[in-house]
Amino acid sequence: MRESPRSGTLPVMKLQNDTFIRALLREATPYTPTWLMRQAGRYLPEYNQTRARAGNFLALCQNPNLATEVTLQPLARYQLDAAIVFSDILTIPDAMGLGLYFAEGEGPKFERPLREEWEIRDLSAPDPAVHLRYVLDTVRQCRQALAGSVPLIGFSGSPFTLACYMIEGRGSSDFASVKKMLYRRPDLLHKILAVNATAVTDYLNAQIEAGAQAVMIFDTWGGMLSHGAFHEFSLAYTKQIVDRLTRQREGLRVPSIVFTKGGGGWLESIAAIGCDAVGLDWTVDIGAARARVGDRVALQGNLDPAVLLASPQAVQKEALAILKSFGRGSGHVFNLGHGISQHTPPEHVSALIETVRGSSVAYH
Repeated sequence: MRESPRSGTLPVMKLQNDTFIRALLREATPYTPTWLMRQAGRYLPEYNQTRARAGNFLALCQNPNLATEVTLQPLARYQLDAAIVFSDILTIPDAMGLGLYFAEGEGPKFERPLREEWEIRDLSAPDPAVHLRYVLDTVRQCRQALAGSVPLIGFSGSPFTLACYMIEGRGSSDFASVKKMLYRRPDLLHKILAVNATAVTDYLNAQIEAGAQAVMIFDTWGGMLSHGAFHEFSLAYTKQIVDRLTRQREGLRVPSIVFTKGGGGWLESIAAIGCDAVGLDWTVDIGAARARVGDRVALQGNLDPAVLLASPQAVQKEALAILKSFGRGSGHVFNLGHGISQHTPPEHVSALIETVRGSSVAYH
């Protein structure tokens, strides 16, 4: 990668494979780079072994040595173009004192969800260097272990997505309590979102300082909102974060990716907030998305994760269709439209990565 021309900049380790970063910046690449959301996860037997050693998921996240180990596991198996630090989007509300825990088979829950007005008024952003140090230590260890082989991605949940869990206390099919607050007491929801935006900004910038070379914001639940509510309660706060992100570190650009699941109707609005790339779920045709956003942003996506449950032949067919739809040129990072299923056969992932790496060359 190019180094900054500024005088006095300390020399930095040159990335051996910077294809992912260059694609995010819409620069020429020899092929379409690939990484997978939740690429370090339960579909890998080696991950399950490490998680068993940790005792549980949260203990794994909070142990930098083991979190680094699982971050690197998919890169030992597959020719991926980026690593993503192993953590969870709910680390921030846990650091706020809400008491995160994982019930077996039930997903994340909070012991102390935000139910009273005084709790919301007293809410404050945690200091990541103190309350989320274990994540920053993991980032540092991952950067050292990667030794410049591929870039490291840091991430966070969006302010709205975090608020959904903080108010409900768990996952939900409709997040009724969140929507009730949105329409009945929007002032309280805005208070939570403002604190979350500060917390996410501080957290992502701390990850960049610790060594993350790109960052991603997961707006998992923004797509359930109405058009007006999405722009007011989700996108506006994501834009605040993007505006305040560290854009350059170690003399190099630090790109940002924003992913709103179910956000296909708002691609132009998302592309306009200043991020470098927009993540797409599998309901969007990537060629049509490219036509809509033009050259304003790169696009990341967007294979249906369920395809990986089928056959290697089906995986190859669907991957080729996405490459063809995007067409020639750079600005495409191949990924899934959401996280990989725990039931995915690892060899199907091999088929995907080999197909994209080999067949995408013709489009560059």
